[in-house]
Amino acid sequence: MKAHVEWKGNMLLEGKNAEGITTMFDSHHPDQQYGTPMEIMLQAMASCSMMDVISILEKKRKTIIALNVEVDSDRAEQHPKVFTAVRLQYTLISPDAELKDLERSVELSQQSYCSASAMFQQAGCAVSWTCEIKTP
Repeated sequence: MKAHVEWKGNMLLEGKNAEGITTMFDSHHPDQQYGTPMEIMLQAMASCSMMDVISILEKKRKTIIALNVEVDSDRAEQHPKVFTAVRLQYTLISPDAELKDLERSVELSQQSYCSASAMFQQAGCAVSWTCEIKTP
C-alpha cells in the first residue's frame, strides 16, 4: 500500500492513494474546508468498522436501512496529543435485526477484523462501543 501527500497552500493538503483517489486534509482555522488529520483518523476507524458490520449483517441476511456511528474521543494533554480513549456509538435502523445481531457484528469487527481499530488499541488507546437498534 502506498500513498502520496502534497501541500496545496496554507494548511491544505491533498492525499492520493495508488489509484489516484484523493483525501483532503486541513487544519483548524477560520476558513477550514476539510477535516484535520486526527479527525480523519477517527472517521477512518468508524468507516473501517462500519464496513465490517455491514458485511456481517448482510451475511446474516438482515436488512440495513441506515447505519451510523458517532465517535467521541479523549486525547493526551501533552504533545504528542495521541488518542487515549475512543467511544463509538453504533445506531442501526432495521426492520428485522435485533440488538444481539448488531452487538455481535460490532464485537467481531472490533476484536477480529477492523485494522484501523486494532492500530488504536495496540497503541494503548482504550476503545469502547455501544449499540442501538431503531425500527423504521
